[in-house]
Amino acid sequence: MLNNLIAIVVISFIIVGSLWGIGNLLNPVKKNAMYAEGILLVAENNFFNNTNPTLHIERNKPEKITILNKDFVRHDFIIDELNVNTGYLYSAQDFTTAIASRESGTFEYYCSLHPSTMRGKLIISDNK
Repeated sequence: MLNNLIAIVVISFIIVGSLWGIGNLLNPVKKNAMYAEGILLVAENNFFNNTNPTLHIERNKPEKITILNKDFVRHDFIIDELNVNTGYLYSAQDFTTAIASRESGTFEYYCSLHPSTMRGKLIISDNK
């Protein structure tokens, strides 16, 4: 009886692992030209780009920002003052937006699910 149970568990793991591998082959994480332009923020290990970098954008010039979740948990990206909110991004999901402002200033960005560790600044100025 115990041997049958162990065999069922092992076979289940093999089937689930195989399906996961096939799914990743059929639906790989997007790596295309959209990441070549603008700013890429990768959410991973409860940080953006490992350091929560200060982002610099030129006033009156749209800048493309892509947020990619490479973590196993959900993340989002919010800038309250600029009405930017990605909604929840699950593992391997991304969100692209453009930010443009006529006003200079410093704005805070953060992940609402991990606000103590995932927080940084966006500076909009006349010169990058």
